[in-house]
Amino acid sequence: MDCSLVRTLVRRYCAGEENWVDSRTIYVGHKEPPPGAEAYIPQRYPDNRIVSSKYTFWNFIPKNLFEQFRRIANFYFLIIFLVQLIIDTPTSPVTSGLPLFFVITVTAIKQGYEDWLRHKADNAMNQCPVLFIQHGKLVRKQSRKLQVGDVVMVKEDETFPCDLVFLSSSRADGTCHVTTASLDGESSHKTHFAVPDTKGFHTEEDIDRLHATIECEQPQPDLYKFVGRINVYNEQQEPVVRPLGSENLLLRGATLKNTEKIFGVAIYTGMETKMALNYQSKSQKRSAVEKSMNAFLIVYLCILVSKALVNTVLKYVWQSEPFRDEPWYNQKTEAERQRSLFLRAFTDFLAFMVLFNYIIPVSMYVTVEMQKFLGSYFITWDEDMFDEETGEGPLVNTSDLNEELGQVEYIFTDKTGTLTENNMAFRECCIEGQVYVPHVVCNGQVLPDSAGIDMIDSSPGASGKEREELFFRALCLCHTVQVKEDDSVDLGDGPRKSPDVAKSCVYISASPDEVALVEGVQRLGFTYLRLKDNFMEILNRDNDLERFELLEVLSFDSVRRRMSVIVKSAAGEIYLFCKGADSSIFPRVVEGKVDQIRSRVERNAVEGLRTLCVAYKRLLPEEYEGVCELLQAAKVALQDREKKLAEAYEQIEKDLVLLGATAVEDRLQEKAADTVEALQKAGIKVWVLTGDKMETAAATCYACKLFRRGTQLLELTTKRLEEQSLHDVLFELSKTVLRCSGSLSRDACSGLSTDMHDYGLIIDGAALSLIMKPRGDGSSSNYRELFLEICRNCSAVLCCRMAPLQKAQIVKLIKFSKEHPITLAIGDGANDVSMILEAHVGIGVIGKEGRQAARNSDYAVPKFKHLKKMLLVHGHFYYIRIAELVQYFFYKNVCFIFPQFLYQFFCGFSQQTLYDTAYLTLYNISFTSLPILLYSLMEQHVSMDVLKRDPTLYRDIAKNALLRWRVFVYWTFLGVFDALVFFFGAYFMFENTPVTSNGQMFGNWTFGTLVFTVMVLTVTLKLALDTHYWTWINHLVIWGSLLFYIVFSLLWGGIIWPFLSYQRMYYVFLHMLSSGPAWLAVVLLITVGLLPDVLKKVLCRQLWPTATEKTQARHRCRSVEQPTVFMLSQTTSGLSF
Repeated sequence: MDCSLVRTLVRRYCAGEENWVDSRTIYVGHKEPPPGAEAYIPQRYPDNRIVSSKYTFWNFIPKNLFEQFRRIANFYFLIIFLVQLIIDTPTSPVTSGLPLFFVITVTAIKQGYEDWLRHKADNAMNQCPVLFIQHGKLVRKQSRKLQVGDVVMVKEDETFPCDLVFLSSSRADGTCHVTTASLDGESSHKTHFAVPDTKGFHTEEDIDRLHATIECEQPQPDLYKFVGRINVYNEQQEPVVRPLGSENLLLRGATLKNTEKIFGVAIYTGMETKMALNYQSKSQKRSAVEKSMNAFLIVYLCILVSKALVNTVLKYVWQSEPFRDEPWYNQKTEAERQRSLFLRAFTDFLAFMVLFNYIIPVSMYVTVEMQKFLGSYFITWDEDMFDEETGEGPLVNTSDLNEELGQVEYIFTDKTGTLTENNMAFRECCIEGQVYVPHVVCNGQVLPDSAGIDMIDSSPGASGKEREELFFRALCLCHTVQVKEDDSVDLGDGPRKSPDVAKSCVYISASPDEVALVEGVQRLGFTYLRLKDNFMEILNRDNDLERFELLEVLSFDSVRRRMSVIVKSAAGEIYLFCKGADSSIFPRVVEGKVDQIRSRVERNAVEGLRTLCVAYKRLLPEEYEGVCELLQAAKVALQDREKKLAEAYEQIEKDLVLLGATAVEDRLQEKAADTVEALQKAGIKVWVLTGDKMETAAATCYACKLFRRGTQLLELTTKRLEEQSLHDVLFELSKTVLRCSGSLSRDACSGLSTDMHDYGLIIDGAALSLIMKPRGDGSSSNYRELFLEICRNCSAVLCCRMAPLQKAQIVKLIKFSKEHPITLAIGDGANDVSMILEAHVGIGVIGKEGRQAARNSDYAVPKFKHLKKMLLVHGHFYYIRIAELVQYFFYKNVCFIFPQFLYQFFCGFSQQTLYDTAYLTLYNISFTSLPILLYSLMEQHVSMDVLKRDPTLYRDIAKNALLRWRVFVYWTFLGVFDALVFFFGAYFMFENTPVTSNGQMFGNWTFGTLVFTVMVLTVTLKLALDTHYWTWINHLVIWGSLLFYIVFSLLWGGIIWPFLSYQRMYYVFLHMLSSGPAWLAVVLLITVGLLPDVLKKVLCRQLWPTATEKTQARHRCRSVEQPTVFMLSQTTSGLSF
């Protein structure tokens, strides 16, 4: 026996590997193929259970703990806690363990609850009853017990339990309609087609007699791609081989509509279904704030280590005197004397690390997560961003990037469906130089026959008439439009139809362009009726029914940019009709009035209309047979099917006769121009990336104010590169744009200036490909940096004729340029997904091209205009709030731990704590956590209306302005200053004063409590001073937190707690409050601590105010003037009596 076969079988059955083969073979109904058929190695498949949960009952605790301690901050605090347990440290392990336990427990409960909900949903799905065929009868069993190869029956309005190959339906034509709203959000009905050789099997007995095998690709997550073939075995005949594509595949999660029942065979089950494979989350994006936070954390870790080292060294310097190392009242044991000096020093270093570890705020990470999660609801609750027309509101798919919305520097936007409505209206068509404009209505009546056609040029001759009708037939036949018929209208089979039949047809298509063309040609006299039994029926101008057999469909794709159909007329003539972009049709044309049609296409493109060219050719029967063989070979291929089909299409779609062109208008979205203008005023550069031709896209850019009248357009296109080399063009453009860079600032060149030096760049996909390629001379430099330099000095950039991957390339090029700007990509179609995933922030528009973009984005909005509020208002607020949260957390922890550091100089570096254990534990958890959380959710330093009115305020926070190192150092030094005030203010008051009326002296715990009290009051009042937007909730939380601290301190020190072995804080707080000087010290120290920050703000506002501070001042002036005017008006009205 061959050893390689043994190895293969062992690996297959023992190791459970499945990647050893790139296709799978399924026996329909588990029936083995007949003798003599090709043998297949059987494969094992999973059952139909869906598991979306992360944990089980047994692995929840270890797995959750492992995931949580993978975070550096949690792992750090775990190490500190273990050190406190192992060695003799100055603080109780409770001080580190309790906050860590609180953080871990809260996170575990949240994740456990979410996973429990997932378990419930999984169980409900896995236990659904399913009907499948066994021995010619219907049997009911649970969904989870389905196996690959089972033949399933699904009824109307039921969801498909797994991925099925469609065998037959109750409809005679072997079609069914499904909706995939739960998969990609598209609510429109899609038509799927049964295998031609099985569509006649309508009963369980028929299906049970079916003998077939299916070969298909292994599971992969693309919802819109499927490659396979079915072998149908007949008695004593060769098996019939049919190709299978996505039109034959019914996906799990989709719902059957307008079809009584269908039969299908399970090919992908359980976690191998396309729906389950799409559960996988996208790559994690990290915001600039998170990166700054981690950098600050490293700085504070260095400070912590430095403090511990300094204190360790100074301890041994101080103890170098014998009487200090071993005083008479604290003699060492012999074992202690013999301990290694290095071991003692290392233990002391760890003890100091534990003592000062509170400078790293463990609760900051929990607070930040809560702020992001809760803050994301403000977007979904925003009524201004709800679109009543579509009934859609904004969606938040991830809350990790909220603050990134306030840092965007570049926006990359699609054109069709994003800037425009993707609501197409047929405007005109040009047939052999003759221009036709449909007149839809005249005096309330649809114009009949040819009266509905406006012939701008002279009437065509006899041959022109034939081409004209061919053109209209091409538009009626070359499409994938579905017809939703009115059930009350009987189309019948007669040769003539009533015009009312046409009115009853509602056209449905995934592409709005196709619907517009079919509706447009209907107004020109030709009506597409339906596809029945593979025959396309159309109604001509004479209301005669014409039937064409649909032989082949050469589907549209974004690379070919065209589609074709091959049809056979009633007279037996075979035609290939092709429509597509002018750039893909003209090179394949050998006959027709190319120049006249090209000039009309260019004219329409300049006016912003979307154009398509239409061509045809007649096929002889022998030519058609060759075409069939070519297509069949490509269709049944399991390997590289798409490549082989593309090559076949290329050979078929040539030697065409040009018929004409169409023009469709796609109107600009409401307020798209205002939004682009506001974004440019905010300092954001807007780039348009589109697959449209240059003239059409440029017209749209002018309409939406991306380009202005004074904008000088620079072209970097294939047409120009035919005349000059890329090197020359780039250097010429570089000289042009860099003339203004020496005298004008970046803002002056940002598109806001009305100066003559306002440039706009237009580049196409072919030119971009040349730029992205390294230079051929072998030098290390390339053209990318030069291209980027040109782009930086242009107010706007238009990239046309872009393939989806080129859009992502552009985004990546800017994203990783030397400035590392924050990028945002917005689009509405599947072709925009790559750039949405590449950008720092991806936004999907919930449009008419499905929801692939919305599903893969970080946020989704109903319309492009909502981007203005999302960035300029929500993004601004999110960034301001979280920046203050991060800086404030580090500030209050410096205030907290620096007095502890100073205290070591007065206690012989003995690691004595300044604060009580309860205060150490609750400072970050209870006393100071809620006010900053509420601030980070509700603060509005200026009103929403002001931010919308004045987009330039967005520039104040650009480039991470509030988390720069200068601001971070200011907050840190402010914390150090306040700590010095708290510590030495209390120290000098205690130094010479017996501060109680009965002459009692304060002890070290009273001293620490005074410092802690002043600190809690100061950091809370500091936040109150920074608050601009006051509500009753702010008052409740801020003053409630201070009240809670006082009440807690009174109870903690005023009651003898039975569970404590000792109470060093007993009566300490009350003792401190009984002293008049202590009250005076609290008031004075708080005032002195807050004074520098108040002075700094006053001076900066007066001398160097930001745009935001000027706006705040104007707003306050208006709020003061309004009551004054109101009082004067009241006085005047009173005097008039």
